[in-house]
Formats: sequence, C-alpha cells, structure tokens
Amino acid sequence: MTQTIAPRVRTLVLLLLATCGLLLTTAGPASAHAALTGSDPQQGVVVDKAPDQVSLTFSEKVALSNGSLRVLDPKGKAVQQGKPFEVGGTTYGVKLHSGLPDGTYTVTYQVVSADSHPVAGAYTFSVGAPSTTSVSVSGETAGGGVVGWLYGFGRYMSYAGFIVLVGGAAFVLGCWQRGAGVKPMQRLVVGGWLTLTSATLLLLLLRGSYTGSGKVGDVFDLDLLGNVLQTKAGAALVSRLLLLAAAALFISVLFGAYDKREDEEKRDLTFGLAIGGTVVAAGLAASWAMAEHASVGLQAGIAMPVDVVHLLAVATWLGGLTALLVALYRSDAPIESAAVRRFSQVAFGSVVALVATGVYQSWRQLGSWSAFTETRYGQLLLVKIGLVALLVGIAFISRRWTAQLADTVVRQNKRAPQKERVAASASGSGKSKGGGSKRAAQLARQQAAMDTARQKRTRDADPHRFGLRRSVLAEAGVAVVLLAVTTVLTQTEPGRTEEDAKAAKAASSSSSSSSSSSSAGSGAVTLDMSFDTGGADGKGVVTVDVDPARVGGNEMHVYVQRPNGRAFDIPEVKVALTLEAKKIGPLAITPDHITTGHWSASGVQIPMAGDWKIAVTVRTSDIDQTTVSKNAQIG
Repeated sequence: MTQTIAPRVRTLVLLLLATCGLLLTTAGPASAHAALTGSDPQQGVVVDKAPDQVSLTFSEKVALSNGSLRVLDPKGKAVQQGKPFEVGGTTYGVKLHSGLPDGTYTVTYQVVSADSHPVAGAYTFSVGAPSTTSVSVSGETAGGGVVGWLYGFGRYMSYAGFIVLVGGAAFVLGCWQRGAGVKPMQRLVVGGWLTLTSATLLLLLLRGSYTGSGKVGDVFDLDLLGNVLQTKAGAALVSRLLLLAAAALFISVLFGAYDKREDEEKRDLTFGLAIGGTVVAAGLAASWAMAEHASVGLQAGIAMPVDVVHLLAVATWLGGLTALLVALYRSDAPIESAAVRRFSQVAFGSVVALVATGVYQSWRQLGSWSAFTETRYGQLLLVKIGLVALLVGIAFISRRWTAQLADTVVRQNKRAPQKERVAASASGSGKSKGGGSKRAAQLARQQAAMDTARQKRTRDADPHRFGLRRSVLAEAGVAVVLLAVTTVLTQTEPGRTEEDAKAAKAASSSSSSSSSSSSAGSGAVTLDMSFDTGGADGKGVVTVDVDPARVGGNEMHVYVQRPNGRAFDIPEVKVALTLEAKKIGPLAITPDHITTGHWSASGVQIPMAGDWKIAVTVRTSDIDQTTVSKNAQIG
C-alpha cells in the first residue's frame, strides 16, 4: 500500500510546484499600494506657458531617489533640474529648466510606496500645442523582469519557511512532544529555518535592484545595499535575520536538551519554550506587518497587530499540517491518535482566528462590495477565500478520520526475544569462527530494518490512519496553492486604493477636457468631481453637464457613479451656482431624479457670463454628506 502511495505523492508535489510556478510567473510586476491621484500640470492638459515645476500627488507617502521624477522633452532629453523634493503631504515635485519650448512633454516617475512596493508610471502634458514625441510611456513598470520574478520567488519561499518553522515547532511542542526526537520532524523544522533565512538574505540583496533599475548586475551593488538598509523594508529584513538567530537557539533547545529530558522535567521547559517561541514567532510575523500593507492606510495601529495574529494563525494551521503530513508519511515512530486530536483542536482555533482577521483585512483593503469583482485584488481575494473554504472542507473530513483513528503501536517487548535470539546466534557463531562481532552487528541491523518494516505494515493496515494520510495530503496540496495566491495578493494593489486611483484619474481627465471646453467659450460644459462623505459606501464621482453653458436657459444633468464607474443612487443631490466676481448667488437648483445615478433640471437660468462656481452637495445617508465644487466659464 505504501509503495503505491509514494509515486502519487511525488506526482502531486510536482504538479503543485508547477502550479505555484505558473502563479508566480504570471503575477507580473508588483502593483503598489501607492497610486497617483493628481498632478500639476494634469495629464493631457495643454498649458499656455511652461511651468516652473512638475508636482505629483500620491495616495500615501512614498520614498524618492535622485531619478524618481523625470521630465522629458519631445526628443527624450531630460529637462528637470535638481533632485526631487517633497512639496507637502503626499505631493512631490521637481524643478524644470526655464524657457522650455512648445511641444509635448513626458513625466515619468518611479517611487517606493510606504508599504515597500515599487510603483512606476508616466503621462504627458503639452506646452503651447501638442507635438509628436519620441518618448514611449507604455513600458513604465516597476518590479518586473528577472529581478522581479526572483523577488516574488523569494517572498514565496520566505512565507513557506516561516509557516514550516513556526507551525512545525508549535506542532512538536504543543501536540506531539515525542516528535522532538524524530529525525524527519527535526529536518522539517530546521529546513523551514534555513529556507526563511536564505530567502530573507536573497530579498535583502535583490531589494535595491527591485525598487530601482531592475538590473541583475545591481544585485551585488554595495551602495544600493547600504541605501536599502536605511529604508523601512530593509530594516524589517535585518530585524528578521536577528530574530532568526534567536529562533536557531530555540530550535537547538527544542531538539536537544528538551528531547533528552524526562516527561516530568519537560513541564517547566515546555512553558519556557512556549513563551520564548511565541515571542520570536510574533516578532517574525511583525517584520511583515510593520513594512507592508498593514503598516499604511486605514487604521494602521489596529491593522498591524491583526496582521500578526493572521500570520501566526496561518503558520500554526498550515505549518502544523505539514508537520502532521511528515509524521504520517516519513516518521518511523507512529504518531498517537491523541496527538492528532490535539492538532485538530489547535487547527480549529487557528481557522477561527484566520477567518476573523481575514474579514477585517478584506474590509480594510477593499472598502466596497463591488471591489470584489472589479479590482484585481478583489478577484484574487475571492480565489483565496475559495481555497480556504476548500481547505476547511477537507479538514472536516480529516477530523472525521481522526475521530476513528486507532493507535497501532508495536511494543518493544515483542521484538526483544527475537533480538535476543539473533544476538545469541551471532554470539555463538562468533565463538566458532573469526569476525563474529561484525556478523552480529550486521544481523542486528537487518533485524532492526525488519522490525521497522513490520511496524509500518501494521500501522498502514489501519484503514482510518490510511484515510487520514490521504486527506492530510490533499490539505497540504491545497495549502501550497493557497500560499502562492497569498504571495501574489500581498504584491497587489488593494482594491480600495485602485478604486480611488480610478476616480482621481477620471476626475483629472474630465477636468482637463472641461477646462479646454470652457476656455473655448461655447458648447456644453462637463465637470467631474470626486467626493467622499466619510460614511459607508460614501465614495464616488459626481458629473455635472451644463448645456449649452450660455447666458439664459440651460439643461443640467447630474450623474453619480462609484469609483469603478458604475452608476448608483444616493438619497439627495443639490446644486448651487455662484458668480463670486459679481457677488451673484448662490442660485439653488434641485434636480429631479430620472433613473439610477441620474438627475436632471431643465430651464436653469444663468443671468450673466463669467467664471461660475458650480457646487454640488451629495448626501449618501442620513448623516453623511459633503459638498464639492469646480469653476466653469459660462457665456
């Protein structure tokens, strides 16, 4: 029976590794948490006079280097001067040379967001009139290429090493203390430590190139490494290495002095190891939480400890599952049903913690139900939720097998008479001829191998244990794919940020087009304004159309859309027109609701030409409302 299982195990492992490789390879460049939400000059705008500087506004703080912001003329020549600087808040700028000629200019940026991910992009604006340009903006990506793939692989291996290290050690200490003396279990936990340590060193070396040039040759650049050590991400990686040194001491005690103690002597040492191991494991988890998505954005002070609990729950569950798989397939010493039942209880608690923290993280990173299906982060999260549900379903089957599991332990005293007879036979033959001691040792080894094989056959003959082995193997297979999806998810821009960026981009584009139409002095005016009332489902874009935007009667249409562009209704929309230069207004307008996300008012009288302020008040609940405004040239 065991012989037929082994090829299946190897085949399944190869298929899972291929699947994970495909996921990591097709993940593409890392999408950052930071997103460009505004710029001056705006994208696509045509200005009469060349600006003194270009400024970019992001959704969060970013880190700059000397070449983070560049402005290129139509021939591709850099026209910025000096280093990029912080204008204020989340806005950053760079000075331009004076006397720039007319034409189309390209702004490129490559920065590092506060959650450690690189982000790059480009856009154009024109001075005087648009022109042809030799600069291509389609290739502006960050975190791609060979270095990006290696960095993604390093992240996957670091997560895998952390899970095996923490979960394997917790399994031994809390569920199967006899496992401290089992060689395969020792190799598993030490392998997790080596994997996490190697992956952390790899990430530290790759970090400078990953967030900068993307060149393989820059991996061993000591200047870049020095710059990385001064960043939040670099400090987190160094802290992880220091904590791994403490983890090495923990492992040496767990598989050394602890294994040699008697059961009664283990109690105090178990408590000490549990406290120390929990502190080290929490510190390792915090090295991710303090440098990535949880460290920035909404409720960061709550999100970081929640993320630590989430990572520990994942490690305890999936790492313990890996340890159980090794105990069932590789260990010569049969694992007791009591140990399996203890792990089943621990796994259940881990799943509860995982679901609770996962719900909070999903709300924090998505912000709306529509983001589940309309953002890449949401789509990946749906895949992760499906895999977790599948894993829980298989775990339920495993719990049923555990409840029926019967211990099959081969007693040592049954084998003792055989060993004594073999030893006696070997001793007798040794008296009659030379080399008897070697022959005795050989016979003893053969007998030990036969005893081990007999013990395995007896153990594997238990149908409940065989069923448990198969279900745990299936759990481990799903867990490997789940880990790959999670790795890609941590490198993907959260849905909340993606929707905010779409709304800002739409507003910027519309503002640019409306400015052009307003300056022409004729035709309809269209204004897009982003709003956030602060309540649930309170973000969106309101669009106001005024036609023909002249003195006298006008048609006005108001459209309300979510950040993803989908129309939706709100309780109230009001519009007010003010000509501040002549102290006229505000002229209140209450449009009629026409259909979902659409309000209209006819015969809107505008008494005088000028630069009118159009203010829109939107109310998304009984208490949540806000007013946004823009100016438009009427007449």
